[in-house]
Amino acid sequence: MSVPVKTSVHDGVATVLLDRPAALNALDLRMVQRMRAALEAWRDDESVRAVVVRSTSPKAFCSGGDIRAVREAAVRGDADAVRGYFAAEYGLDAAVAGYPKPYVALIDGYALGGGLGISVHGSVRVVTERAGLAMPETAIGFFPDIGAGYFLPRLRGAVGTYLGLTGARVSGAAAVECGLATHYVDSGELPALERELNASGGHDLDAVLARYSTTPPPSELHGRYEAIERCFGVETLEEVFERLHAESRGDEEGDWARETLAALRRGAPSSLVLTFELLRRGARSSLAECLDRDLRLALRVAPTHDFTEGVRAALVDKDHEPRWSPETFGELTRERRDHLAGLLDG
Repeated sequence: MSVPVKTSVHDGVATVLLDRPAALNALDLRMVQRMRAALEAWRDDESVRAVVVRSTSPKAFCSGGDIRAVREAAVRGDADAVRGYFAAEYGLDAAVAGYPKPYVALIDGYALGGGLGISVHGSVRVVTERAGLAMPETAIGFFPDIGAGYFLPRLRGAVGTYLGLTGARVSGAAAVECGLATHYVDSGELPALERELNASGGHDLDAVLARYSTTPPPSELHGRYEAIERCFGVETLEEVFERLHAESRGDEEGDWARETLAALRRGAPSSLVLTFELLRRGARSSLAECLDRDLRLALRVAPTHDFTEGVRAALVDKDHEPRWSPETFGELTRERRDHLAGLLDG
């Protein structure tokens, strides 16, 4: 059996190599456990001065958590397996966030969901023109977990709320622009950057990164920030829909607003409510509090119809025609919305 996470240490720089290309490096429990064990072993090892995480796949850094396995456990009623996976994944995210040494994620290709958990929480996030970052959980009847309740509200303006609700995928340039990433490097320069990082022995990482980093071009978000703020920087989810409807009738932002409304309608209505409340609370919470909230909520959402149906439509049958319950946001009663918000409580 191949090893999906390979580790090595060379002259002070430890490398984590994600090597499950057929699954686009979706993090199964074994990968999570292996990464955590390596980080813990290197934490107090004085010979290790920095950690680099990269992928062998040309398509993806990491496409997220192994959500199909979670669904299977939920369907068979194995609550212990569901808890075990999420507790391990969020524990890894916390370890990355609190790592005492430089943690460099080289994101070339997709970084989705759990892929952001093992990158965005680190001190250095390098992206390329081939990178695509997203939290697409509302489209599978889930919510932006892995501490997204902490980092999304802290992005530029209301961009985090926009990304969390719509699941929109942003380019590497946009990731730097809004704060998800720290450095922009041409994909053709990544091998040379990694060689120099290794040759540095973990010293002068800032200087090495500066030699290869460039200013990204204006991204697809450029010129959209005011519209995003108008539509997503509001107090209620109802206002998001109202503002987008109003924008959709205009000329300047009409196309964007209509596309954004369509994206919201593809998500599970229950997930939209959970996500909006999660981000509202996360804006005034610590990362540890957000990860604790994620675990409580994940255990409550995993057995629900919308989650099992969303994963079925996206990853099992792949018909991309989920039947949400209820099917539209307008069908959610006030009592149901209050119940969903209450799921975030201890």
